[in-house]
Amino acid sequence: MTHTDQELLRVVYFSHHISDQAQDLMAWEIDAILEKSQINNQRVGVTGALIFNAGVFGQVLEGPVSAVEDTFERIQMDERHDDITVLELCRVNERAFSQWSMGYVGADRVSAELFGRVGEETGFDIARLDGQQIFETLRALTVKNEVSTRVA
Repeated sequence: MTHTDQELLRVVYFSHHISDQAQDLMAWEIDAILEKSQINNQRVGVTGALIFNAGVFGQVLEGPVSAVEDTFERIQMDERHDDITVLELCRVNERAFSQWSMGYVGADRVSAELFGRVGEETGFDIARLDGQQIFETLRALTVKNEVSTRVA
């Protein structure tokens, strides 16, 4: 059975990054996380997107149930994550991030503008964001980045 023939699961969560590293080392660490995630996710059929801003990860994972569960379990065991909060866990009929083994939207101007707007609406309290807000923000940013990449 191929991954597309299986039921799909979506997890939306946020966590706080535990690190006292300098900003340039943090950027290197994020790049390393992305590179490893993209390889691992592609191997097991998981797609999604990640945003990192102000020491907080927001992420959407989607794919076959067992693959998403295994991936999320590894994230929960990762010592760099603290206070992991699941905002949405649901079965879905189709992927929203089908082209992204792990899309990343960082602290560029567009990301900060959209992610910042979500923050303003919630009083800049990450705990008040809901899964749909993070999902919609990541979806909008990955689509915008995908279009920008094709045009460039």
